[in-house]
Amino acid sequence: MTMYAYARVSSQDQCVARQLDAFAQMGIDEQNVFVDKQSGKDFEREQYARLLAVLKKDDLLVIKSIDRLGRNYDAIIEEWKAITREIGADIAVLDMPVLDTRERTDNLMGKFISDVVLQVLSFVAENERQNIRQRQKEGIASAKLRGVRFGRPQSRYSEQFVQVFALYFADKLTIAQVSEQLGLSRCNCYYHASKLRKMIAERDGETQSERDEQDKQ
Repeated sequence: MTMYAYARVSSQDQCVARQLDAFAQMGIDEQNVFVDKQSGKDFEREQYARLLAVLKKDDLLVIKSIDRLGRNYDAIIEEWKAITREIGADIAVLDMPVLDTRERTDNLMGKFISDVVLQVLSFVAENERQNIRQRQKEGIASAKLRGVRFGRPQSRYSEQFVQVFALYFADKLTIAQVSEQLGLSRCNCYYHASKLRKMIAERDGETQSERDEQDKQ
């Protein structure tokens, strides 16, 4: 039996350190850890494909939480079945010990509970993905009303970076949530928030100056 681990974050800006630390504590060899920095909307991911290519019967796949596997309800269920039933490997979800297929091999009730929990958590993961998408749309619209420019050259930040701060400005995220999503310290988050607010103020000042000039004419 070989232990493998899979980690995922949604973008290059985010940090996988906490996931990797958890795997290291379990003694999983670094060469058996696969990391994707990509959205969890589907399973078209390079490192995940490499993982499936080496995973075999009786191996163990470790993930930190179910949403690191993915955020699409139906796809998560299908992948789970493919790994545990077709490949014959086990899966352990560190943040949810009940989702450990090693513990339910000959236990019908344990299998039932595990399957139910998996379906509930998978639904929650996809629902949260949809909620985040909606909050981003609302936050971006709100930020644009405040004068934040999202295009070049006004912003040097990535689209995902700006979207997260747009949600913060719209009071949809706390600074702690911004810190978690972007993998930055709170201090850095406050710095970038201040910088973006300054951009807003400068934009507002430019707009007011233009209005004053029009009034003079």
